[in-house]
Amino acid sequence: MSLSPISPMWLLRGFLCFVIITSFGAGVVLTAAYDPPEIQTGTVEDPARGTTYVAVQGFHFQGEGATKKPARLVSIDEQAQPKWIYNGSKRGVSWFYNVDPLPNGNILAVNTVPERTLVYELRPESKDRVWQQNFSITDTHDVDLINDDQLLVANMREYDTENETSNDRLFIYDLSKDEIVWEWYFKNHYPNQTDGGMNKDWSHVNDVDKIADGEYLVSPRNFDQVIVVNRSTKDITMQLGADQKHTILHEQHDPQYLESQIETPTILVADSENDRVVEYSCVTRSDTGECQWQQVWVVGDEQLNWPRDADRLPNGNTLIVDSLGHRVIEVTPTGEIVWEVYTPWAPFDVERASYGNEPGGPTMLDQNVSGSYQLSGSAGETPGTGTGIDAGTPTFPEWIKTTMSGTPLDSVALEFAETWQGVSQWVKPIWMAPWSLVYFSMDILLIFVWGTTEVILHRRWISTEIRRTLRRMRRLRSS
Repeated sequence: MSLSPISPMWLLRGFLCFVIITSFGAGVVLTAAYDPPEIQTGTVEDPARGTTYVAVQGFHFQGEGATKKPARLVSIDEQAQPKWIYNGSKRGVSWFYNVDPLPNGNILAVNTVPERTLVYELRPESKDRVWQQNFSITDTHDVDLINDDQLLVANMREYDTENETSNDRLFIYDLSKDEIVWEWYFKNHYPNQTDGGMNKDWSHVNDVDKIADGEYLVSPRNFDQVIVVNRSTKDITMQLGADQKHTILHEQHDPQYLESQIETPTILVADSENDRVVEYSCVTRSDTGECQWQQVWVVGDEQLNWPRDADRLPNGNTLIVDSLGHRVIEVTPTGEIVWEVYTPWAPFDVERASYGNEPGGPTMLDQNVSGSYQLSGSAGETPGTGTGIDAGTPTFPEWIKTTMSGTPLDSVALEFAETWQGVSQWVKPIWMAPWSLVYFSMDILLIFVWGTTEVILHRRWISTEIRRTLRRMRRLRSS
């Protein structure tokens, strides 16, 4: 008795079953051996001077904080060990953003809850709040205490739906008077078509700092530029970058204003979407007197993962928040990591308490340094960094970029890799290995495509069976 040959369709079904089962098994094995990232020490070649404060954004879904990916403030000692952790997610906090050391030893914290921003002075040891100011504004990233009793606020996502107008602004709130005493609106200084037109998140202004009396350094992220605003005249007196000029800046965060020994204006900035930290120096044109910005220094180009803060320290090193790398690093002018701490999930701001808020330090020109430098010396404690415990194991986005580099799909692959890199860290459960998410996602996609194809191929049979079932049900109801 001869056996009937197996049809190509059944061979394909068998192959798909093998792929799905194999990839699912690989994902399970990787997850079983995976240690979820937690606050831990990385490289420490040069101990820090005193305490370092880190504001960790954390993750939430529809206003509910994720207990496994919490928003928190972390105090780190000289050897990059955590001293204490202030868990905001257990206190109803959605995000933590800014943390500023105050002259009295306390810290100014900024966090958000749905539809509100909370600003308060926190005692580091007791975790008591000295005072708190609530604002009915959404998702504010930065508030600075200036002039002893005024709050300088970067107010984003202020959109008038009825008039289709953005009211994104800066404002100063006087704590003593309990009122707003100064406002500055982006719509009065930028064309409506900036960043493709006004929308609910038009400017995404993520940082504002007082750099001199009546002079404020401002970072409208979605405009790809850093500006200086004069309080009295309300004029923009300085501008680095321009809308859609992504080779200069691309959705930057938390710039720092510096001046060289010869008083050359300098801006150090976390150039987030370009995955680098960059320093620009202003050269005044003799014919127009205008500032012409020149790139002086770059570090970590394509090595950092969405950096969101960079501060120059008095010793000439730079303190960097590598946000989706879930770490804070101190690097020398030539890119060597001398201090490193891992702080998941998505750190936003870092400050060295002993230096105060935004202390500044020598520019790269003062240190006779220029050019682009790669990072070196990472401990690689976080899974997926490609060094340390994961040496030789690329992340999925890195694999995509390398595999598709130089092919016709290069640009599409790059965009997909960057999207995956950002989104996957939020949706992936903390216990799941990064590559497991890739395998499980592939399985879900294959099952969906396979199931859809089977439905299309057998649509007539399915339709007939549905009609027969409905007829049987009608007969049963009528009997």
